[in-house]
Amino acid sequence: MTVRGRIRAPEQRSYAIVRTAFVSTYPPRHCGIAAYTHDLASTTSNREVVALHPADLVSAAYPIEVHHRIRKDERADYIRTARALDGCADIVSIQHEYGIWGGEDGALVLDFVRALDIPAVATLHTVLQHPTPGQRAVLSDLVALTDATVVMSRSAATLLSGSYGVDLNRVQVIPHGVPELPLVEPATAKPALGVDGRLIVLSFGLLGPGKGYELAIAALPEVVKAHPSVLYVVVGATHPDLLRTEGEAYRRSLVEAVAALGLTDHVRFVDRYVGRVELTQWLEAADVFVTPYPNLDQIVSGTLSYAMGAGRAIVSTPYAYAAELLADGRGMLVTPGSPTALGSVVNEVLGDDDLRLALGARAYAYSRRMVWSAVGADYRDLMARIATPAPTPARPIVLASASA
Repeated sequence: MTVRGRIRAPEQRSYAIVRTAFVSTYPPRHCGIAAYTHDLASTTSNREVVALHPADLVSAAYPIEVHHRIRKDERADYIRTARALDGCADIVSIQHEYGIWGGEDGALVLDFVRALDIPAVATLHTVLQHPTPGQRAVLSDLVALTDATVVMSRSAATLLSGSYGVDLNRVQVIPHGVPELPLVEPATAKPALGVDGRLIVLSFGLLGPGKGYELAIAALPEVVKAHPSVLYVVVGATHPDLLRTEGEAYRRSLVEAVAALGLTDHVRFVDRYVGRVELTQWLEAADVFVTPYPNLDQIVSGTLSYAMGAGRAIVSTPYAYAAELLADGRGMLVTPGSPTALGSVVNEVLGDDDLRLALGARAYAYSRRMVWSAVGADYRDLMARIATPAPTPARPIVLASASA
């Protein structure tokens, strides 16, 4: 898809270096969008970061590239920071998900954009199939106020067009970035994690009911019957927003379900936010990766993207992002809400080495377009096309006639 407005046609590729200000949650905040923004910003040498500072993050030792902070619920911070970017940045990259911005339905993002005097691009991490009126209004206004919109899947672009009436000429699909990892056999990575000889089924990400881990646990007894060495590993801390409101109730419910099913020797919770090195180790050690998400409208999943980037065999419920990325034999989709269906397909993949290797190889090949170096190049080109005005065609010089 092409993007128009202030953007030159894609065939007129520009590699001008523009200074980009990224506005998002940011490490040390533990959330997927913070990690995404850190990796995206790292692909751009001429950058600065505006950190959306959550109320529950009392103090934070931000990296040196963070030049501004916006306190989530302080409207004056949004206005002041937007005006401060004029003159020190050429363009602003806004990461959007309702919960990271202040105001009702994150409406303070609109105050921020309206106060900008430089172009802005919005990357949408959530596009809801059934938004509330407030959510619809915020997203529609954000798309209208910015100079281009980035989504990470064709299904998200289609949803924007069909349900929100967005002109697809203003939308660009740039895939979710993934680390550039080698394709390795799980057996080579297991000894370092102390799981040598086990068949590893993996899920990772911040814990919350939206991840559907209870479905995977309910499916596990049948998997253990067929493969007694299986170990289901769930890597990740409880989501900080859920931790603030409900504590560890969800994690405790999972632990209790494991105990009730007699699966204590077959489930391991890695209860912390792991760094890139350890996460890579778990991805490479996994025989099967599972995303059992119950929300079939979900338009992006960083965890599924990472698993593809590691070349893992993936079993997933058919939410929108998984249905698109795992098409054409790049993964296995199962009936949502059915532990029996999930367990049956996991057993099929674990029991067939050729199938497992083929699924992983296809996922890995597809994900080469998703490595951060490629994604960063797409973003730099987009930013340059927006921030650098198209040259005005020179007026032809008309020479006076010799007879004049």
